[in-house]
Amino acid sequence: MNRTTLLLLGTVATFLAGISIGAHAQRTAEETAVRATVETYLHGLKFNDVDSFKKAFYPEAKLFFVRKNGELGELTQENWYKGFAASAGKEEKGELRIESVDITGKAASVKVLEVYPDSTYTDYVSLLKLPQGWKIVNKIFTFEKHAK
Repeated sequence: MNRTTLLLLGTVATFLAGISIGAHAQRTAEETAVRATVETYLHGLKFNDVDSFKKAFYPEAKLFFVRKNGELGELTQENWYKGFAASAGKEEKGELRIESVDITGKAASVKVLEVYPDSTYTDYVSLLKLPQGWKIVNKIFTFEKHAK
């Protein structure tokens, strides 16, 4: 290869590396924002804090699960919040963590694992980037009781 060709290839490689680094920085910023929303949700779970849920969830978000009889169960935000009233502010024993984050454009999916002394919950939360930031717009979950 002649010097001009090598120079051209080097310039193209440098340009493409810059694009890649810029895209990675953008993904990192978006992932940070998505994780912050989900961490707010996890704080709500850990401390039975409905205000944290209200910050993380879109108001009309629904929660879906499979009932014991195999049918689809559904909770609105307001119905879900009622379950936290008796324990408001109480810290739950357990480990809550983000297992994975997948972002495409203005949509994200996050897998959350909640390991409590008697049960384990797995949540899949869907988020959208709205004018007010990333909001959880849907949650599906499943749980298993631990054997005693």
